[in-house]
Amino acid sequence: MDVHRYRFLPVLFIGWLLVLTLMMAGCPSKTIQYPEEHERLLRLDQAVESLRSAYERKDRSSFHSLLVPQAQMEELQRQAEMDFETFHAITLEFKIERVMLNKDDIDVLVNWQGNWKKDANDAGMRQRGHARLQWAGTPSILLRGVEGDLPFGMKTKQLLSETPAPQPPPR
Repeated sequence: MDVHRYRFLPVLFIGWLLVLTLMMAGCPSKTIQYPEEHERLLRLDQAVESLRSAYERKDRSSFHSLLVPQAQMEELQRQAEMDFETFHAITLEFKIERVMLNKDDIDVLVNWQGNWKKDANDAGMRQRGHARLQWAGTPSILLRGVEGDLPFGMKTKQLLSETPAPQPPPR
């Protein structure tokens, strides 16, 4: 066995540790340039996740607590309630595509996908879409409006897809 073949191994290992230590020490942490906006974006991210999670868990009170009380939000609440009553299990994923800040108004464009099951043996109804979630507020962020193809209201979408198209009158 040739012992001299491996004599540089400890030196290489110590050199590797030294380089790794210098890299870690030489990379200063980034300072946040706009801490208020950063904090607001973190609260927004938490609000979007709370909305998704409350809907998926069918947690009525948490879902409603994230909405501004107004007429458009009442329809969203009604649609979510129908989903909660109809579906045994809901799986929903959000992917934030863009966030637009304008004073107290925040628009969040999301891609979503989900699966809605009527019972444990159901394969489920898979859907996906794009929506615009309009949030308001600085200290507490609440959903004030929605646009686009929403994941809320799958019961209504299911009923519309099952309804046969009207037939034209005979000639």
